[in-house]
Amino acid sequence: MNLYSLFIGKKKKLALLIDPDKTSLTNAVTLSKEAMEQQFHFVFIGGSIISESIDNYIKTIKSSCSLPIILFPGSYFQLSKFADGLLLLSLISGRNPEYLIGQHVIAAPLIKKYGLATIPTGYILINGGSVSSTEYMSNTKAIPALKTDIIKATALAGEMLGLKLIYLEAGSGAKNPVSEQIISEIRKTVSIPIIVGGGISDPKQLKLMFNTGADIAVIGTAIEKDKKMIKQFAKVLI
Repeated sequence: MNLYSLFIGKKKKLALLIDPDKTSLTNAVTLSKEAMEQQFHFVFIGGSIISESIDNYIKTIKSSCSLPIILFPGSYFQLSKFADGLLLLSLISGRNPEYLIGQHVIAAPLIKKYGLATIPTGYILINGGSVSSTEYMSNTKAIPALKTDIIKATALAGEMLGLKLIYLEAGSGAKNPVSEQIISEIRKTVSIPIIVGGGISDPKQLKLMFNTGADIAVIGTAIEKDKKMIKQFAKVLI
């Protein structure tokens, strides 16, 4: 499987985000099966803190769900050879070298040993109205949502460095998701696919994000609260 080919193209795509520390394995299986049935495109696995191996977690999900299982790691501890691939996140909105290259150096030999397909991804934190777990754990500051010029320049620098995806993140359960204006400006600035996540709670929000330039949307908290939302979000793709 060419992992990157799954992320490109004109078709809009949905990813279900599951945090193993917040979602029981039973619920994870239920949610991933429903996402598959509603024609989501990916299951992302990851979180800011994961306290034990996720190997069995992923194997169990894969036994009943055929969607690609993509690691969305908060640290090098969150690797598994049973995943289908890995977003190799570089936190380019921050200035902490640990999340620009440090964690990657530690993880690289293990990633190679596992044979995990990777996609270098520019991860940009945008202030969603509160301090996110990622912001706190990475000891970095999110870019203020009104600083569109800085967000644009950061995304452009990421593309020029050879990153293959731009991930605009407002933070899990953010009060304010990434705005349509920001998405539109980034779409005009870079040619690589744009992923948007954090605070997406309404299908109307999702539709606006897709209409203004998002290629892939990642939804977690809204679905954790109500699994029926999977079907509602999936309707946006019709």
